[in-house]
Amino acid sequence: MTDLLFELSFWLAAPVWLLMIFAPAWGPTARIAGSPVTVVPVLLIYLALAVPVFPELWTAVSSPDLGTFRELTALADGAGAIWSQVIAWDLLIGQWMYREARRLRIPALLMGPLLVFTILLSPFGLLAFLGLRTAWIRRATRGDLAVAPSPGVT
Repeated sequence: MTDLLFELSFWLAAPVWLLMIFAPAWGPTARIAGSPVTVVPVLLIYLALAVPVFPELWTAVSSPDLGTFRELTALADGAGAIWSQVIAWDLLIGQWMYREARRLRIPALLMGPLLVFTILLSPFGLLAFLGLRTAWIRRATRGDLAVAPSPGVT
C-alpha cells in the first residue's frame, strides 16, 4: 500500500504541473494554479502515511537531528510521508512561480523549462526563478517592460 501511495502522490500533482508547463495561457490553468486546494489530495496521502509512524515523525521534528531523521526515513511510511510532503510543497512553490511569472509577463518559453527543473530539484528551480524574477523586475523598472500589478493591489 505504501508503494501505491508513494506513486500516487506524484500523479495527483502532475496534472497541475502539466497545465502550468504546457497550457499556461489557458483560462482554467490560472484558476487551478491559483488555488492552494490542489495540494489537498497529496496532503491526504501524507496523513495516511504519517499517522502510522507518528511517534517516529514527532521525534524527528520535535528533537531534530540526523539520526532520528534517518530512522524515520528508513521506515517505508516515513519515507513515503516525507516524499508526499515534498511533492505538496514543491507544487505550492511551482504554483507561486507560475502566478508570479504570469503577473510579471515572463514568457512561457522561459518558465516551462524552469518549472520542469523545479519539479525535479525544487530548491535549485526556486533559486533560479528568484534570480530571473529579480532581473525581470529590474528590467521592468527601467521601463523596458510593463509589470502588471498583483490582483487586489492598487
